[in-house]
Amino acid sequence: MPWQVLIGNVAAVALVISVWMHLHYKFYRLSKVQAELGFGLMMGLGAVLSMLLSVEVDSGYYLDLRSTLLAVSAVYGGPLAVLMTAVLTCVQRISMGGAGVEPALISIVLVSVFGLALHFLFGRGSVDVRKALACAVMVATVTLAMSIFHRGGWSHITTVSLAGIGVKFAATLAAACVITYFHAFTLERDILKAALTQAPDFHYVKDRNSRFVVTNLNVARNHDRTKSSEMVGLTDFDLYPREMAQAFFDREQEIMASGEALVDFEEPLVEENGRERWFLTSKIPLRNRHGDLVGLAGVTRDITEKKRLIQEALDSKTVLSQAMTEMSDGLAMFNPEGRLVFCNDQYRAAFPRSAHARQPGTDITAILQAVVRSGERVDVSPDAGDDWIETSAAQLFLTQDSEIPMFDGRWLRQRTRLAADGSALVVVSDITSMKHSEERLTQLALKMKGLADTDALTGIANRRVFNEAISEEFARVRRAESSLSLLLIDVDHFKAYNDTYGHLEGDNCLRMIGEILRSIAKRPSDLAARFGGEEFAILLPGTDRDGALRLARMLRSALHRRAIPHSESSKAIVTVSIGVANICDRFATPAELVSAADQALYAAKKHGRDRVEAAAHQARAA
Repeated sequence: MPWQVLIGNVAAVALVISVWMHLHYKFYRLSKVQAELGFGLMMGLGAVLSMLLSVEVDSGYYLDLRSTLLAVSAVYGGPLAVLMTAVLTCVQRISMGGAGVEPALISIVLVSVFGLALHFLFGRGSVDVRKALACAVMVATVTLAMSIFHRGGWSHITTVSLAGIGVKFAATLAAACVITYFHAFTLERDILKAALTQAPDFHYVKDRNSRFVVTNLNVARNHDRTKSSEMVGLTDFDLYPREMAQAFFDREQEIMASGEALVDFEEPLVEENGRERWFLTSKIPLRNRHGDLVGLAGVTRDITEKKRLIQEALDSKTVLSQAMTEMSDGLAMFNPEGRLVFCNDQYRAAFPRSAHARQPGTDITAILQAVVRSGERVDVSPDAGDDWIETSAAQLFLTQDSEIPMFDGRWLRQRTRLAADGSALVVVSDITSMKHSEERLTQLALKMKGLADTDALTGIANRRVFNEAISEEFARVRRAESSLSLLLIDVDHFKAYNDTYGHLEGDNCLRMIGEILRSIAKRPSDLAARFGGEEFAILLPGTDRDGALRLARMLRSALHRRAIPHSESSKAIVTVSIGVANICDRFATPAELVSAADQALYAAKKHGRDRVEAAAHQARAA
């Protein structure tokens, strides 16, 4: 008899949970509070039903599965749900009477409290299977504890009692697992529904006869319906003129017949008021798990505004192109990412060897690579590597004017200005005649001045010019509160180089280093000078500490690429040590700035040579 009662109780629990799942799915619009109260009410009614089907195993003590429903209500419903369930359960148990009322009420409270603890421990939205197992273990534990208390000790626990506890454990675990699965299923359904309902485009699914099966709310509203359900069963013939609907129908049937998706198909639609709208549509055939065709899914996006903007842009581009055609200068616009947006023919004509690369959509680095490969610019070596390209690409986004010597003797002036959105506007003018006039006027003066200011061996500035320049720049940057950096360079193991290769080769080595210094200090304000013997200096007005360190590393890399053999060096090539100092450290005199760079140079040589070292309180060694 007790086993028949337990089987009936299990069936009652299964029935209650099944009814709740169907009701909850049907009334998914319930608020969170309403859902919790409804869940608690259903579990409470189930507990009452279980107690009505219970069997009296001792005077005033009944065997049922009320604990299972209480635990499920607490763990999966929360405080409101378990409160509702516990109240109904307590009322029913009190009405049944008997000597076991008080222990039964205690058991109800314990299951409710421990169930709530598990609810908050695992999280309100958790669907973890461990939560179900913990729920079942909790019910079994409380039931066992109350049985020991009632029987007066473990020794009085009967096999029937243990079997009943096992049934409660299994029933609770099964119920909790079903609820866990249902919550996961409900979550997936809610996510899918939210995605369909809230998506900004038109989403829909049709059957093989092109009847709507599912749509999102946007589709319904677009056709003057208030709910998605009102679209179910309709076809395009119910929504559009027959000729248009027939075209839609034929296209969809062709997609399903061929099995080939329609992707990003643009189509116009003229409304009754004469307004033209544009839509971008993608449709794919749907197949079930057996591969049978079951329908079609589609996404349609209203691109009317986008088409209007594109047309306006095309119209504006036409006007701009006409204006650019009449200009004598070259004009180009680069977007903030460094890609050429547009340019006129004069811009391409100014750069004949790289004109093929100066096309809309091309990145500035690709254009510069074409310049290097073609030898278009006299001031750019064909051996210029990624360092030059990277540096020159970054200069695109600096407001500046620069003069470019070309392979055919022409000179170009390139003016770069930045727009508010970060784009770069480049204007190129031919200044060849003006440049030749300037060169003729200054050639003689430069020749005379060069004899006094240039180091005879390396062709760069001498020590006297360096001393004058650093004094002038030091005073200027102190007044303007700008930046000034200094690089002191020493050729590593140069005495050993002279002893091994001779002084003539030593002179050639210094000349090559002088050439590299000139390639690094290429701004008009930069000054590369021979400091004395195998020591050199580069003065960098307007350059901060990070910029100076970057140039120093570029110098080392350039010398490494030159790879001048040096058998007496551990690197087997000629290397340099570099000390870097910057005026940001508030040096009082130029001599202090030079001293700081010299100390950094000494540290570089002390730490192994062929390295860059900043003043001790500036940046780390590199």
